[in-house]
Amino acid sequence: MAWLVHLIIGARPNLMKAAPLLRKLRASLDYEPKLIDTGQHYDHEMSGIFRQEFGMGDPDYSLSVGSATHGKQTALILEKYETILLEAAPDAVIVIGDVNSTVACSLAAAKMHIPVIHLEAGLRSNDRNMPEELNRIVTDQLSDLLWTPSPDGDAHLLASGIPSERIVRVGNIMIDSLVQMLPLIQSQNTAINLNLKNEGFAVVTLHRPSNVDNPKVLNQLLDSLLSAQNNLPLVWPLHPRTRARIISINRLEEIEKSGIILTPPLGYIEFLSLVNSARIMITDSGGIQEETTWLGISCLTVRPNTERPITIDEGTNILVTPESLLTEINIALSNPVRKSVTIDLWDGDTATRCVNSLTEFLSNH
Repeated sequence: MAWLVHLIIGARPNLMKAAPLLRKLRASLDYEPKLIDTGQHYDHEMSGIFRQEFGMGDPDYSLSVGSATHGKQTALILEKYETILLEAAPDAVIVIGDVNSTVACSLAAAKMHIPVIHLEAGLRSNDRNMPEELNRIVTDQLSDLLWTPSPDGDAHLLASGIPSERIVRVGNIMIDSLVQMLPLIQSQNTAINLNLKNEGFAVVTLHRPSNVDNPKVLNQLLDSLLSAQNNLPLVWPLHPRTRARIISINRLEEIEKSGIILTPPLGYIEFLSLVNSARIMITDSGGIQEETTWLGISCLTVRPNTERPITIDEGTNILVTPESLLTEINIALSNPVRKSVTIDLWDGDTATRCVNSLTEFLSNH
């Protein structure tokens, strides 16, 4: 009899991490996977297209919680997911990353004594002002099996008192999706379609509250980007939230007239095609720090810290401030175009290691 396993997705970054694992689980006769979409970030333009690209199909359950405050959203997910668990409890629940869906579904399962498996466990920014950091800490403590991407993840978990037998380093699942999709990414002509020269432009993504909700910080970032645009074409797939904040400080028309190329949110393949052709990535996101490292592209991350320090220690990532951004862009332009990077277990086979680990875990429980 196959093991019933719930795989939780809620925010867009979860999708490219869930897809390789879902594919492996569906291919195994030992598993009956069910895809649970909490709808934490649902927007067809930004989420539905990702599921289509990865061939994930429609979710088995949709909670449709939508946007809300952290407390309300977490409570809604907890309440709605508990109802599903009460109807038919799975043998295990797999949660991913650090969003509100991750911690809410972990708590619902743990309270019902259903094993929780955390994919991307052990990451730490050591900044408890970030809601994601709190989600990581709580989820790791609730989890029965913790799949880490890198040695620092193992060390953080051991330091927090989690027994070593519950920790399995599986590698970086994000790279599985990148490896799988690379032929399609390379065959896309996103940059050419925007009349951009290969390795002759930068891609921008900014959405974090610390960067876009504070008018002073946002103005500083916009000033730096406008100055950079004089020497390096910029392409900015504009997050709806960021667009709204730029409108609120009356600078959208200025940005549109500056020559910065603003696009709607892009699908995974189209976006990574753009990044793969770029000279520099400017971002405040998490996962793109890993993808640019694997691709060897300079990444300037506008954050005071990162939960992915391996991208700095072994990769192409540099932390910058709004004030230092313009200087760091110029420094990056003086460096080699590409850097060759090889990181252990960033090999496109993490999902296989996850399934092998899960089989061993469930066989012994």
